[in-house]
Amino acid sequence: MTMNRTGESHGSYGDPPTMPLRQVPDYPGVPPQVPSAAAPAPGMPGQRAPHQPPYPAAQPQPVQPPGQGQGQPQAQSAPPTKEQQAASTGRNGLIMAMGSLASRALGFVRSAMIIAALGSRGVGDAFNVGNSLPNIVYMMLIGGALASVFVPELVHAAQTHKDGGAAYTDRLLTLCGVLLVVLTLGAWLFAPAIVDLYSNYSGAQRDLTIAFARYCLPQIFFYGLFTLLGQVLNARDKFGAMMWTPVLNNVVAIGVFGLFIAISDHTADIKAEQMTSGQTMLLGLGSTLGIVIQALGLLPSLRAAKFRYRPRFDWRGAGLARPLRSAGWALLLVLVTQLSFAVITQLTTGAGSQGEALHLPGVGNAAYNSAYQLFVVPQGVITISLVTALLPQMSRSATAGNLPAIGRDLAGVLRTSAGMIIPATVLMVALAGPICRVAYLHGTRVTAADVQVISQTLIAFAIGLPAFCAQYALARGFYAMGDAKTPFWLTVATTGTNAGLSLVAYWVFSPRWIIIGMAGAQTVACVVSIVLTGWALGRRLRQSPAPAPLQAAVPQQPRPAHPQQPPQPQQQPQGPDATMMLNLRRPAPDSEATMMLNLRQGAAGTGAAQRSAAGKGVAGRSGLDGVRVVVLHVMLTLACVPGALAGHWLAESTASALGGGLIGNLIGLGLGSVTVLASLFLLARPLGAGSAVAPLARKLRLPYPTPAAATNGNGNGGKHRR
Repeated sequence: MTMNRTGESHGSYGDPPTMPLRQVPDYPGVPPQVPSAAAPAPGMPGQRAPHQPPYPAAQPQPVQPPGQGQGQPQAQSAPPTKEQQAASTGRNGLIMAMGSLASRALGFVRSAMIIAALGSRGVGDAFNVGNSLPNIVYMMLIGGALASVFVPELVHAAQTHKDGGAAYTDRLLTLCGVLLVVLTLGAWLFAPAIVDLYSNYSGAQRDLTIAFARYCLPQIFFYGLFTLLGQVLNARDKFGAMMWTPVLNNVVAIGVFGLFIAISDHTADIKAEQMTSGQTMLLGLGSTLGIVIQALGLLPSLRAAKFRYRPRFDWRGAGLARPLRSAGWALLLVLVTQLSFAVITQLTTGAGSQGEALHLPGVGNAAYNSAYQLFVVPQGVITISLVTALLPQMSRSATAGNLPAIGRDLAGVLRTSAGMIIPATVLMVALAGPICRVAYLHGTRVTAADVQVISQTLIAFAIGLPAFCAQYALARGFYAMGDAKTPFWLTVATTGTNAGLSLVAYWVFSPRWIIIGMAGAQTVACVVSIVLTGWALGRRLRQSPAPAPLQAAVPQQPRPAHPQQPPQPQQQPQGPDATMMLNLRRPAPDSEATMMLNLRQGAAGTGAAQRSAAGKGVAGRSGLDGVRVVVLHVMLTLACVPGALAGHWLAESTASALGGGLIGNLIGLGLGSVTVLASLFLLARPLGAGSAVAPLARKLRLPYPTPAAATNGNGNGGKHRR
């Protein structure tokens, strides 16, 4: 299984706007080809029978460059074994995780440089809004749609077109490129109106924001180019480049802002009126240059993958209407999200303007986004990597009609990630001060009061981190089933809650506490979202059709020599659920044993009901195991609480004793983190959550025993208990 998509949440300083994508599942067999009277032209779609699914159940063939291998028979290769798939998953997962981690680490350095150069007030807010607009406009109008349908269409073309989808890929790239050029030019021309939509600035602050936007809006084209070329690589099972080239963007941004610090007057907080045209051009064009290098950095990997692009404008009758229709719900979802983001940006910039008038520390958009950048790191590095790896398997389960298997996979992800997400949450809450001081307290334009606002905002965000990550994981279950409509309505409910509560915070709180209250609104919205998403997904998974395709894989027992002889009960073949029991992955030994027990009991007690309902919807278990997952999160939190209290005191005391500088905060942060983790490892086993933290202990090279699965008298696996 391979990790083909990224769902990394983009920050406010030009992170790549990628979205999680559903992969067309791999099918075990190639259906017989039906001859047609006339073969379609190269790269043109053929006729599809009315009963045939949009993406035919064909074994994926290697994508061939144009002009290579056309008309030549291809040797049939054996499908990869489970061991090979597991090795590929681990290898690709490691590449993506390391790239994401490196990019985010440099992203923090970049954010610190931006705060140090511009501060978290007027000029910092202006740059933040101007540099965020390309990402916002791109994702709102075309980015989300591209990311949702591009790879499935490429894989479909590679499976069904004689040229391996080369001509279709060229047409799709050309069409999307033209749309990107038109969108970029339009956004550049209407930059003042777009700035007014996302901020309520006036005077010099508005003029500076518009100037930044003029320099940064050309990034739209290169964001799109990066996404298009990256999805071409993903469709060819090349994952590393799209995760690693953002490192180049961060390096360029660090250099640009380092140069700005070196050449500018750094003795006082810079005002919008003091920014020269040369300084504005340096920051704006320098930021755009980073995105250009990020996109062009994919070209060597494309060349290595033997991809050759030739512009094609013969779009009529080429099957391009289907991906445009498929992008509808994804486009609506992104539109709703960005409208909510526009409301949030208006409120945070308004709070910043009020704070400037009252001479308060940075309480505006820059502080809000700086805290948010820290908040989304665990989700990007942990949850997205795990869920992306499961998308192909969940798609196959959906195709086979075995919907509870999707629930079991997602429950395994939530259990596996809990041992890392909960400690990350507790660390952000207990050590928010040292974390933000290490990340942002640099230069003379950032004060301790500015960083205190960021740390308090981070605490309000971090409380909702488990719900934020779990909602993201559960939403992928709908995409695995080909359902983009339900996530849209769930997003409407979530973003509506967030925007509404943020408005309440803006009206009720004083300017000093507005963005902290808005971060709390995000947390409440995440809790509402996970409740609604869990309920909707569980209801959908319980309405599972009988998984007939899996029954064909069960070995058939030979007919008895005497037909009148009744069959022996112990010789009955296992049902589909029992077969899936043997194929479960191992998120944790005790949780695996629990799933095995449930499946065996279900097979023994409900087999007749399943057989009588063959071919019809069967209301049963969703596989999500929601109660146990919630209890596990609670137990892990309780295990961390003593360490959090001690770690907070230890970190603050150490930093204060060592003078409160970078070294003191680093040492305090390290001691506090060790204290929290020690509490987790010591108390998790007594609280029955030891297996959830065992993977984290192994990653840290710590000798931590894994609880053994207990067995009952019948030999069935049971949950480990004290």
